[in-house]
Amino acid sequence: MRAFTNRATRTAALVGAVAATGLLLTACGADDTAPRASASPSATASPSAAAPGSAPSQAPAPGPFNDADVMFAQMMIPHHEQALEMTELADGRAEDADVKKLVAAIEGAQEPEIRKMRAWLEGWDRPESADHESGHGGGHGSGHGMAGMMSEQDMKDLAAAKGEKFDRAFAELMIAHHEGAVAMAQDERKNGVNPTARKLADDVVRTQSAEVAELRRILGRL
Repeated sequence: MRAFTNRATRTAALVGAVAATGLLLTACGADDTAPRASASPSATASPSAAAPGSAPSQAPAPGPFNDADVMFAQMMIPHHEQALEMTELADGRAEDADVKKLVAAIEGAQEPEIRKMRAWLEGWDRPESADHESGHGGGHGSGHGMAGMMSEQDMKDLAAAKGEKFDRAFAELMIAHHEGAVAMAQDERKNGVNPTARKLADDVVRTQSAEVAELRRILGRL
């Protein structure tokens, strides 16, 4: 009888110890996980909670942005589009190998840049185009207001040229077009605040300045 009593006593003590250990582990586990749970709401904050003039972190151009960033994208998109219209005319008209090489480089750079800038504007909830009549204006292809844009007559004259005449006209017009883009990019570098937009502006200045130098070299030997 005494042996049974001792076994019962030891069993009760063991059960009590296990229960106490379980309670201790549960308490420790709650303490360990509490900081992670409290941190999660800020990590998954809704885009609607972002401050005005800032883009959600998952946007194509994260971080703050201002009117200069928006204007840069809105103006550079049609500017790039016209450059691509000019390169399309080179098919069947361009003769010089270096001109053809530059045509391919311009298309390879500016088509992706257009897609990027459209994504920025969508992420910023801004329209792709805006009224630029107050000094920045001009409709697409009008050649007025936006630096370096060709007029409709410029485009018609380019389309009518062929061979060396086309190569020379293309180089002259693209130099002016690129210089306009560089000026717009320099303005973005000065006045914009969005890091992604400013990085693209840096790329435009570097790439198109080098292409202007190459176009001038081509003109010198044509």
